[in-house]
Amino acid sequence: MAKRVLCIVAEGFEEVEAVTPIDMIRRAEIEVVVAGLEGIDIAGSHGITLLADCEFGEVTGEDFDAVFLPGGKGCAENLAANDEVIEYINDMTAKGGLVAAICASPAVVLGKTKAVSGKKVTCYPSFEKFLPPDAKYTDERVVVDGNLITGKAAGVSAEFAAAVITYLSDKENADKILKAMFFE
Repeated sequence: MAKRVLCIVAEGFEEVEAVTPIDMIRRAEIEVVVAGLEGIDIAGSHGITLLADCEFGEVTGEDFDAVFLPGGKGCAENLAANDEVIEYINDMTAKGGLVAAICASPAVVLGKTKAVSGKKVTCYPSFEKFLPPDAKYTDERVVVDGNLITGKAAGVSAEFAAAVITYLSDKENADKILKAMFFE
């Protein structure tokens, strides 16, 4: 059965952290559904607008293998303020699905969920203060701890995407995508 990823995007998202993983995961032939938190025209933090596939409320009952949250301070704050997003992440965590977040989102959003409880996690420097006391913060670029994948910032977006691909598919598939993109 084909794997499915739900990417929830909110206003203020960091463009590289959203588009790079979406693109790479799709290149790996894993379905990515991009859901806008409020509408489908989502403004990024640097003036680029993303056209989502649908609104978040339209897909909450669908079955996904993973949820992916891009960063950007505004995006993370908007996602964290939405009770349905927090509930969705807690449900994904409880069923053992993959939870993946980058930049501010591992701390600001996942810090309000059970996803980081007792787990090793990275995030954009200075946002670790939003993590719960039982999360194990590290300054690493990308961290995989069970069904949790976190990335530090925009500069690790390709590595982060490769970790998600490896988790949902295999390392060979991730390496093939990285090689085709001349990522070293």
